[in-house]
Amino acid sequence: MAEYGISVGQHVAVIWDSSSPVEGLKNLVDKIQALVGPESRVSVENIGQLFHSAHAESSFDVVLSGMVPGSVTLHSAEVLAEIARILKPGGRVLLKEPVAVQTGDNNRIKTAARLPTALMLSGLVEVKELKKEPLTPEETQSVQEHLGYQGDDLLSVQMEGKKPNFEVGSSSQLKLSFAKKSASSGKPAVDPTAAKLWTLSANDMDDEGMDLLDSDELLDSEDLKKPDPSSLKAPSCKEAGKKRACKNCTCGLAEELEQKKESLQPKSACGNCYLGDAFRCASCPYMGMPAFKPGEKILLTETNLHDA
Repeated sequence: MAEYGISVGQHVAVIWDSSSPVEGLKNLVDKIQALVGPESRVSVENIGQLFHSAHAESSFDVVLSGMVPGSVTLHSAEVLAEIARILKPGGRVLLKEPVAVQTGDNNRIKTAARLPTALMLSGLVEVKELKKEPLTPEETQSVQEHLGYQGDDLLSVQMEGKKPNFEVGSSSQLKLSFAKKSASSGKPAVDPTAAKLWTLSANDMDDEGMDLLDSDELLDSEDLKKPDPSSLKAPSCKEAGKKRACKNCTCGLAEELEQKKESLQPKSACGNCYLGDAFRCASCPYMGMPAFKPGEKILLTETNLHDA
């Protein structure tokens, strides 16, 4: 039991599955109980019921999974994450699992390279391989019965991993200071070399060694010509070939169209058009329209004008 590193007073969880021999499980639990002492708790959990055991976070110092002699326990990503959750910060997990030398048809069985990766992805650190050996005849038979694997290329690998010395979701303020502070002012000291790189003085401007461009040479004869005022004006609505005036017309087309529309409006011959239909002539273009005030501006549609 020395290789497990279990000491007196620690809380230990032993995880087993259907492939674990009952007698082997009982012997393992008895040995661990003798190591931790009667005051400590040894929890025995079936891997299928681990999620329903309602263990609080950071409950165990050590978790042993698949360590029962003769067992061939497979650890899913969810199981590894739950083991990491119930471990105390700095706690250790030791597990044993059959692995394939190379990728085969059984996707449940990991390769020797994928197993340590799975442990690290669950949040464990300092993951290392402790032992790798061929399966015993008892384990080979258990693989065939419980995992349905008929190959003979499996190995038994024992791994160790640790939970980081902090809880998942914990936070801490980082005090970062990359600049050296001077003893007198307490302000960050300025590197003279770096300051000189970003300083430009009159002494650095050597007129004889500086090749400066004459700004007048950047202009040609066309740039110096005074522009024609007419070319600076925006084209009018007429020049742009528009039949309607713009929304904010300034060229006079809007007023011209308004005057033209008013010139098409008929003038009253009898002077009674504004009084209503009862006082209007039979051919009055305002027939059917309500009465209006004298001098009020009334615009008729093209249909009314044509009917008139």
